[in-house]
Amino acid sequence: MTSSTGLVKVIGLTEKFTFNPKEGIDNPVMVITDDADSEPTSSPRLCVLKREEGESYGFHLRVERGRQGHIIRNVVLGGVAGCSGLQDGDRLLEVNSCYVDDIPHPEVARKIKLSGNQLCLLVLDGEAYELAVSQGKDLRGLARAHKDKGCKPPRLCHITRDPVSGLGINFTPVEGEKGHFSVSLVTGGAAEKAGVCKGDRLVWMNGATVSDLTHSALSRMMKKCGNHITILVIDSESEKNYIRQRMPILPTMAVPHKLPYRPRKLHLVSGPEGYGFLLRLEKAPSGRTFHILREMDRGSPAERAGMRDGELLLEINGESVETLKHEEIVDRVRQSGQQVSLTTITSQGLEFYTQLGLSPLLFCEDDAAEKEKEGSVPASEAGKSTHKEMDSLGKPRLCSLRKGPLGFGFNLGCVPQCPGTFISQVAFGGSGQSAGLLVGDMVIEVNGQNVEEKYLEDVIMLVKEGGHFLSLSVMDKTNYTKMKQAITPTRNISDSEQEEEDYEISSL
Repeated sequence: MTSSTGLVKVIGLTEKFTFNPKEGIDNPVMVITDDADSEPTSSPRLCVLKREEGESYGFHLRVERGRQGHIIRNVVLGGVAGCSGLQDGDRLLEVNSCYVDDIPHPEVARKIKLSGNQLCLLVLDGEAYELAVSQGKDLRGLARAHKDKGCKPPRLCHITRDPVSGLGINFTPVEGEKGHFSVSLVTGGAAEKAGVCKGDRLVWMNGATVSDLTHSALSRMMKKCGNHITILVIDSESEKNYIRQRMPILPTMAVPHKLPYRPRKLHLVSGPEGYGFLLRLEKAPSGRTFHILREMDRGSPAERAGMRDGELLLEINGESVETLKHEEIVDRVRQSGQQVSLTTITSQGLEFYTQLGLSPLLFCEDDAAEKEKEGSVPASEAGKSTHKEMDSLGKPRLCSLRKGPLGFGFNLGCVPQCPGTFISQVAFGGSGQSAGLLVGDMVIEVNGQNVEEKYLEDVIMLVKEGGHFLSLSVMDKTNYTKMKQAITPTRNISDSEQEEEDYEISSL
């Protein structure tokens, strides 16, 4: 790890320090300080923060008028952030390997809060950041260059026992590397189907890191797992890259595979009778109280959005409800106006993530993408649609926006290497939300110009050319797909491709 100057002084190093990528940097006797006389460097720095339960990370994240980027402020001297090398004025580029410079501040803060007690931040010195911006440098490229090529994220895989072949996985100690285990698989078995690959390295099992376990202890854990097991794995080459960068391998960085429960984001547009559901505060057998969704009216916005009776409410408009009172949540819904976004999960799902020690909000699925499957027109039938049918599919909405403190308050996404853009995020309280933009809306026109066949970069340029005002013609994804198929047969965008668009998002 280097400081913002590229030079470090190590003070008080009185004990042998062994870096463990599965645990992170956790050496209380090693303090890193900067050489104050050196010039700032344009190279990003990786800061690994690890705190105790209930302890603060010891810094603030701010957006400041007249300055760009997410700014690190009020770093506590001797605190977790300070000892990690974080400095006042640093600009945040990545949170747990996810590029965040171009996403809204509330979403960045949310990612940090969901990280639990260990966090990886890639930062750039404030002066170097402002210089890079003034020179038009690609900050995403700077962040990408900090990583080794071919370094892949870990995978969080849930394996369900097969009646014949069992879990289909075994672990072998890596010779000469204590606490490292290599994966061997039954071809076509349950583990392979769950996304585990031959030769993968095991990092974590059912919420526990395996770096301190013997092979016999690991075997005992396997026997106790029953019919299900959740493991964090990574390929051996990527593991070497993480070790080289002194970067911990965390479940918060993982790509999920076959997880049995996923929180869902529901997008509701109010009707004449409201949203059509009840919110109740109920006590679970454990004694904890939860906000429960109940009694969806038939044909109501809640029912159409896919709300299910008995689900637990996790978020409203991206804000966690964990510390909110019932009345405060009701107020949030009323303040949302004609639309609201709710994140929900089943009680079994919450129990699953609680046992793993993870926040379920790390692995949300957007119900807007799921809804795209419903009512899609088969290609063989697309040519038979009439103009009358097309009229019934819904019409584009014209949304007029004025740039505010959060910019235009939305993100654009795309399917890689394909034309066409959609609204991937809408900032709460921003201009986009006020104008009526919804996550999943397909963008048809920008300032009167059709962009259906344009790529993301071209659409962004058109948005920027409009200055502080923007006019968007959009349509919800389901009706847009039906409309396009009514005109000419087209393929649907699959869920797997939707997941890939996360790497093609730009914030406006």
